[in-house]
Amino acid sequence: MAEKLIFEKGSSGRSAFSLPELDVPETTLPERLRRQEPLRLPEVSEPEVVRHYTNLSRLNYGLDQGFYPLGSCTMKYNPKINELLAAMPAFTGVHPYQQEKYAQGCLRLLYELQDMLAGITGMKAMTLQPAAGAHGELTGMLMVKAYYEALGQTRGRVIVPDSAHGTNPATAAMCGFDVVEVASNARGGVDMVALDKLMDDNTAAIMLTNPNTLGLFEEEILDIAALVHGRGGQLYYDGANLNAIMGWARPGDMGFDVIHLNLHKTFATPHGGGGPGAGPVGVAEHLIPFLPVPVVVRGSEGYELDYKRSQSIGRVRSFICSFTVCLKAYAYILSMSSDGLRQAAADAVLNANYLQERLKEAYKLPYDRRCMHEFVLSALRQKEESGVRAIDIAKRLIDYGYHPPTMYFPLIVQEALMIEPTESESLEGLNAFVEALLKIAEEAEENPDLLRAAPHVTPISRPDETQAARQPNICLD
Repeated sequence: MAEKLIFEKGSSGRSAFSLPELDVPETTLPERLRRQEPLRLPEVSEPEVVRHYTNLSRLNYGLDQGFYPLGSCTMKYNPKINELLAAMPAFTGVHPYQQEKYAQGCLRLLYELQDMLAGITGMKAMTLQPAAGAHGELTGMLMVKAYYEALGQTRGRVIVPDSAHGTNPATAAMCGFDVVEVASNARGGVDMVALDKLMDDNTAAIMLTNPNTLGLFEEEILDIAALVHGRGGQLYYDGANLNAIMGWARPGDMGFDVIHLNLHKTFATPHGGGGPGAGPVGVAEHLIPFLPVPVVVRGSEGYELDYKRSQSIGRVRSFICSFTVCLKAYAYILSMSSDGLRQAAADAVLNANYLQERLKEAYKLPYDRRCMHEFVLSALRQKEESGVRAIDIAKRLIDYGYHPPTMYFPLIVQEALMIEPTESESLEGLNAFVEALLKIAEEAEENPDLLRAAPHVTPISRPDETQAARQPNICLD
């Protein structure tokens, strides 16, 4: 049974609050500012309010409830100590407009985080300003555009792989570039022959994720960098999958010129729910002049904000950054240390390869090679044999208590199921997830209708997502 709206509960005259008696002079608002009709609010008691929102929370799913194998998003566990540190009054009491001399602790934290992230990625400088990964992409590509304008060059094209995250072509288009797709080869990496044909003096950059969205390491990354740089282009790194290589390989050493990171993916800050997020951007030496202002620097009298950058692309958001999100990443990096980050990446890769090996007989594995932190299965076999599709398998997983993996992405894999276990999961948890998927594979053969009607344990089983997106009903009549 669907949960009623809070407006559909209660009765006239009920109240969930009590206010003290008025102890200041009453003032009447001017008529032009007053409502013509009373504000419609739910009339419910305090227990009704508590029960309503508690029940709603139970309909949601999060990492504190169970395994969240959402591929390419690194839904890893967020240590609660980071939340406690971010809630300290010494941090929450600082105002964004506070004078720099009275915010030295916060500025030092940001300065040191910039330095840490630069060290982890092999870049020369960082900005913490961008509010999310896609925002970081936009910031990075605007710097690439500004760089060519400063050189007096007009380069109007950006190359993206056919397996790219959707934000890559969207970002390039928002920056005014034409987008061209380069094909993948038989091993799931960029096809060097195709790239060689596309790469010309009108190409500003190629946007890559390494490992890519198939969970595979770009084996020819150094050759790609040499080709792109040899023809005057830039190499952009989508940092969504950095969790697989931190401590082992650095994008800067691979030849990348500009990168964005997702602190909510790699460095254990909360993920999803509309924010706040953080998408720091790192650059090579030649792009430093174009960093957005202000940049946190260390001056003769302490830490300060540097606005004096004539070639800067300007400010890309309000204030300096999403401060508490950056604070949590800072705490995570310090608590993990370089050895801990390296171990986390190794565990993430180990977990993904373990799942891949156990599942590749029951499901089609499009690229049968060692994966990194994630891998992509295909339900094409189930579709051809019993009509069961990837969405049916994902919906059935809900009945087993799991959040579904990413479906139908990358687009180059038919009936794709992209799975990322992260380093957070135990062997027992991984085995239980495997057993659920193996059981579902059996059900697809023996009782396909069971899967096509799944999930069976939720208030709503199969909503029409397309209609909901195109004709949203967001008003209460």
